[in-house]
Amino acid sequence: MRKTLTLLAAIAFFSSLFTNCARRGTPVGGAKDTLPPVLVKAIPEMENINFEGKKIRIYFDEFIKLEDLKSNLVISPPQKNEPIITPLGTASKYITIKILDTLDANMTYQYNFGNSIIDNNEGNLLGNFKYVFSTGNYIDSLEVRGEVTNPKVKKPVSNIDVMLYAYDSTYTDSIIFKEKPRYIANTLDTTLYNLTNLRKGKYLLIALQDGNNNKMYDPQSDLIGYVQDTITLPTNEIYNFKLFKEVPELEVIKPKEVTNSHAVFGFKGDAKDLKIKILSDTPEEFQYHYNLDPVKDTIHFWYTPFESDSLYFEVSKGDYIENLTLNKRTEKLDSLVVKASTTKILNPLDTFQIITNTPIERFDIEKLKIRSDSVDVAFESILADSKNKLYLYFEQEFDKRYQIDIEPRFIKNILGQFSDSLNYAVATKTVEDYGNIILNLTSDIESSFIVELLDDKENLLRTKRISQPETVRFNYLNPGDFLIRVTIDENHNGKWDTGNFLEKRQPEKTIYFEEVITLRANWDLDQNFHVSSN
Repeated sequence: MRKTLTLLAAIAFFSSLFTNCARRGTPVGGAKDTLPPVLVKAIPEMENINFEGKKIRIYFDEFIKLEDLKSNLVISPPQKNEPIITPLGTASKYITIKILDTLDANMTYQYNFGNSIIDNNEGNLLGNFKYVFSTGNYIDSLEVRGEVTNPKVKKPVSNIDVMLYAYDSTYTDSIIFKEKPRYIANTLDTTLYNLTNLRKGKYLLIALQDGNNNKMYDPQSDLIGYVQDTITLPTNEIYNFKLFKEVPELEVIKPKEVTNSHAVFGFKGDAKDLKIKILSDTPEEFQYHYNLDPVKDTIHFWYTPFESDSLYFEVSKGDYIENLTLNKRTEKLDSLVVKASTTKILNPLDTFQIITNTPIERFDIEKLKIRSDSVDVAFESILADSKNKLYLYFEQEFDKRYQIDIEPRFIKNILGQFSDSLNYAVATKTVEDYGNIILNLTSDIESSFIVELLDDKENLLRTKRISQPETVRFNYLNPGDFLIRVTIDENHNGKWDTGNFLEKRQPEKTIYFEEVITLRANWDLDQNFHVSSN
């Protein structure tokens, strides 16, 4: 009997063992794979010389994928005909490069895959992988490095192309507009660059935030930075430089009709002080008004309605002059829309505004009343030059409520439309609800300065222009985090001036206060900021 029980127990044990072995599932335990793919071999081998082939195959120790290859791959020198690189969208243990271009003689080539190579299972990144070969009998080995930043942005800018153009007998300043560079690298996810496998010589060094990714400079879409003088390799110097957006030459584009009596002119360049004149015959009571869009490169042009198939304009500024035609097709008019600058809290430094979407022809101030605690409040009104803002100036008291009541037909716009009755309620806070930042600006530079206060998202809040280093106050601020940006206003014109490549003019220097300033309610916060010439 005991033998039988022992035999049955053994059968049950082995049955259980085989059942568990056959059970499907993922094994439990074991360290997660965190290692990037490893290069096994390349055909031709890495840093091959006297290269004459048209095909390259690079093998890894595990299955890999190529992700976002187009924005990561940098080929130096650039090729006119982009190679075919596989696999795309599938996993493989190798990468194949099929060269479609005719390679230059005695040139070192580099395929930098950036951050595009990852393993198929865990997504581990093989960062900044490069395949290098030479069509000559040696591999060029010089390098240059440094940092590219944008002076108008505190956050680091990445994915910037850094380029070298050979400064030889064929060089002209216009080469960056027409040809791809001799060498190119990319900052990827950092502000630092490192151009490698370079040849001895003299070069122009530039950086592009390349809007259309054509590896040539387009002032309409690209930001550029450049080292003021040419560089000579080999060198141990580190070259840091700033990006900026050039102001292109003025060009006004043919107007488009938005609605009847409302057209827009697109433009490139600086359209400030541009004059627009109507050449068409118009009625005696005809009026028009135009102003710059605060955000877009657009000029809004409004005019009183009248029967016409087209309008003829002359646009001019200085030596620039052009005749343009607007073809009219619609009978629809803009409707008058009126709103307030705020319907909640009015800051002690702000002015209450009535804002319209179309120019104001006139307003009847007798139809507007401001009251606080049922008592009339005296005020003054001023129509802005843009004619779509009416400023109401009145003495504000802390911790008060104000009621603005507007009767019908208060505003008449350029289209002959009248406003309806309007009512707005605003309030002021107590003085203890606010904080103040006192910035003690010092400098060894004899210059004017532009001091800007920004929120933690880099939105501009306040601006102070000073003719010399001094203490600057930013009062009545809501609690929060702030940034400080200071521009050295070298030409004392009160604005930041960008650079120009052909004129060899760098942008005016801008410096950020390194720390984020945290302000609490009912605080006076002192900060010292020294602006150095270095």
